[in-house]
Amino acid sequence: MSFWVKTNYFIKKIFPNYVWDIPNNENKVFLTFDDGPIPKITEWTLEQLKKYDAKATFFCIGNNIEKHPEIFKNIITQGHAIGNHTFNHLNGWKNSTEDYIKNVKLCQSQIPNPKFHTIDSEPAQQTLNLFRPPYGKIKASQSKILRKLGYKIIMWDILSYDFDQTISPEKCLDNVLKNVVNGSIIIFHDNIKAEQNLKYALPKTLAFLKEKGFVCAKID
Repeated sequence: MSFWVKTNYFIKKIFPNYVWDIPNNENKVFLTFDDGPIPKITEWTLEQLKKYDAKATFFCIGNNIEKHPEIFKNIITQGHAIGNHTFNHLNGWKNSTEDYIKNVKLCQSQIPNPKFHTIDSEPAQQTLNLFRPPYGKIKASQSKILRKLGYKIIMWDILSYDFDQTISPEKCLDNVLKNVVNGSIIIFHDNIKAEQNLKYALPKTLAFLKEKGFVCAKID
């Protein structure tokens, strides 16, 4: 595994302009899903969240939004938050700042702002101000511009490693359950590569969090 499961305290201190966790007094944790929307997988994820009355944040790839607009709309109407994950899942370290920012803006152009209504008939006020760099890789110059544009750069406290097909579903679940604390931002992926581990780990994670009295909230 190329990253650590639990983000080191010193990394959080070295990069204070990024959001690694969200301390709170309400026992909230923050489930996040990267790379969708993807047919069947994102829809399955939404069903699981609904079963446990859990809210989450979906960091969407613009190209996938373009291809699957109805699934994307369902994420919003079910009361979840949306974040920008670039249009083409770009690695910031391997792309110029100009190209990277253009790709982020292209993703933004795919995120409409109609007044959708949630399942509770409340207007879904979605302001696009959340961004997660694919692979967690972003240059300082890219970060500076995005923050000036008003984005919060959302990283993570716990990486489930659901995308790593060399680990077992049980290990993926263990990565989350052994490390979750109040305020944790947890990464899962609603993509094909992660499907096997996600389908094992997510329902059990949701059940565990509910049993322990955690509230699954969206990032805003």
